[in-house]
Amino acid sequence: MIYVIGIYKIIFSSPTIRSIICLTMVVFPSLSSLTYLVFLLLIIPFVTSLSFNFDGFNPNDQNVTYEGDAYPANGVIQLTKNQLDSGSNDSIGRATYSKALHLWDRASGNVTDFDTHFSFSINSQRRKFYADGLAFFLSPAGSRILGKSSVGGRLGLTIDGQQLNTSRNHFVAVEFDTFKNWYDPPGDHVGVDINSMQSVVNVTWSSSIPDGRTTDAWISYNSTSKNLSVVFTGFRLQGNTTVTVRQRLSYNLDLREYLPEWVTFGFTGATGDLFALQSIYSWNFTSSLEHNDNITDPDITLPNPKPEHAPKKNKLGLVIGVVSGSCVLVAVSFLMLFAFWRKRNVREDEDDDIIDGSMTNEFERSTGPKKFLYNELARYTNNFSREEMLGQGGFGGVYKGYMRELNAYIAVKRVSRESKQGIKEYASEVRIISRLRHKHLVQLIGWCHEKRELLLVYDFMPNGSLDYHLFKGKSHLTWPIRFKIAQGLASALLYLHEEWEQCVVHRDIKSSNIMLDSNFNAKLGDFGLARLVDHDKGSQTTVLAGTMGYMAPECVTTGKANKETDVYSFGIVALEIACGRKPIDPKAEERQVNIVDWVWRLYGMGDLHEAVDPKLSSDFNEQEMEHLLIVGLWCAHPDNNCRPSIRQVIHVLNFEAPLPTLPPNMPVPTYCSPSQSGLTTTFSSPYVSNGPQISEIHYSETRDYTDSSNNTAASAASSPSTSLLHTR
Repeated sequence: MIYVIGIYKIIFSSPTIRSIICLTMVVFPSLSSLTYLVFLLLIIPFVTSLSFNFDGFNPNDQNVTYEGDAYPANGVIQLTKNQLDSGSNDSIGRATYSKALHLWDRASGNVTDFDTHFSFSINSQRRKFYADGLAFFLSPAGSRILGKSSVGGRLGLTIDGQQLNTSRNHFVAVEFDTFKNWYDPPGDHVGVDINSMQSVVNVTWSSSIPDGRTTDAWISYNSTSKNLSVVFTGFRLQGNTTVTVRQRLSYNLDLREYLPEWVTFGFTGATGDLFALQSIYSWNFTSSLEHNDNITDPDITLPNPKPEHAPKKNKLGLVIGVVSGSCVLVAVSFLMLFAFWRKRNVREDEDDDIIDGSMTNEFERSTGPKKFLYNELARYTNNFSREEMLGQGGFGGVYKGYMRELNAYIAVKRVSRESKQGIKEYASEVRIISRLRHKHLVQLIGWCHEKRELLLVYDFMPNGSLDYHLFKGKSHLTWPIRFKIAQGLASALLYLHEEWEQCVVHRDIKSSNIMLDSNFNAKLGDFGLARLVDHDKGSQTTVLAGTMGYMAPECVTTGKANKETDVYSFGIVALEIACGRKPIDPKAEERQVNIVDWVWRLYGMGDLHEAVDPKLSSDFNEQEMEHLLIVGLWCAHPDNNCRPSIRQVIHVLNFEAPLPTLPPNMPVPTYCSPSQSGLTTTFSSPYVSNGPQISEIHYSETRDYTDSSNNTAASAASSPSTSLLHTR
């Protein structure tokens, strides 16, 4: 039997035979399940891969190892101490993936390909002088933090006296350096370091350290070209507007010359005599290493060659082994021929069964959006190059494209492959948004599902998304533009809720889904979660969906989506526009983490002016600001029965109706045990650890006003005449 197994391994470890099998399976997907099983058994030992994606960091997650001063807090990794009064100078910390990476294979000499993307910030909190930075690094597996002798410009990678040639800890790193040491170039810079803090290649970084803007970095290594590529965001002033730019550098090196087969990898950061916060917000990583095709499975030992005078029975065994192995090859070949015969009688489905024919016919019958060919969209987007990527959403990336024949730019959303939820959202978006026509909705131009790709084509919005201008860029949205955006969004919701033939519940209203055209007009987009509801029906029970921070509390407990839940999300966006901050800010003081809690507290104290975005200074209309803030709180009321309709919102924002009087203290939801008919729903958030299940919400404060979604004037009659921005 050992002869049969041995010859079998020799035959199928052949790159040629394995390539034939791979090609046949691609061309002939009707191959029998037995052949698929044979292929899987052959391919598994030859490839090692590692992949993970962290949208946030949980203290209970054992997949990340922390050393030194590094720790996770509120979904964010803090690499160094984050309080000046806690001895934040000379701080050092590491956060690494808990499992070692198989960087290269000694038997074959093959090196892994890897790609990683992470978002981070280095924040000096408005201080002009700061240090020292952070780095993404690879070092020998099992290496540990080097102690206090590696603080400051050594970034935890070397010790004092060995900055230019370390003997204790070999490493390859990409540094984001914010302090000029004697061996550094001037200014903040990004560089590639190899066993030395003096970079082998570097580029000046257009950073934004004093205000701690979030930076994205993409690092990839191509084992064929031996190229280490780094792409990262920077910030530059264009006129009076600060825009985000992409910077890059690359360096050719053979990782085998500097690192062992197995490595530890992750982040390291340090401070010296100066202070800065080093924070990691998200991290994803993928790698793939191909092993030696000719290495036999270690559990199988081939027989040693025998001398010529060996007994004939051994030669007979060898013959049996060769014949048996050949029979296996013939059997597999027969299966391939059979698959080919069947393939000739089956029509090729261009869509690879991810979209059925009835859906294609439905899309083609609809008016408006057109069907695009995949090759067209690939050409428009430069084959979906990374340089054309505008952003990354929950179900895929968005790319900028140029239609040369029409001299027009487009935005192409590429839904992630093999995502069943992505397919559902793709279909929902085409079915719903293609039928809608409103000046404050993103226009769907076309669609495409070919080559196992799901693609949606939209008008290009040159000013990007609202969240970018509010939180990520240095661009300054003036108050008239902000108020116009809020009014435009309200107009879009009125159309969806009341003016179209059916009520459209969007379910994912947030600042990142509000696009801005060339004149900064608001355009609501991303209808992947939207649902159609008859006007005479109040709500629809669905699977919990949406974005934490924008979801109404009752969504979590009942799973019901309706107009009131959309109004809640509108209220959150209104507060974002006025305050210039996110719904949840884990870095804020405890009483300011949640925007609704914070603004409502200021409202009750008569200090509503303290909620105004500091970037506006005093350059805003006080009455409009007051209306937007109070309407935001009104819409975000914890009790859905006390929220206004979107039509009432528009009346108040247009000064056609008085402001409502809200209770000075926000009603606080309390969580009770479920009734027998209650619906228990669990959810996860990047900001909270797993807690008890929530089933029912009751409100602990008796409301001192009588407003409801059907009665605006009564509740607003006692609205104070004096501006609440300064007094109540």
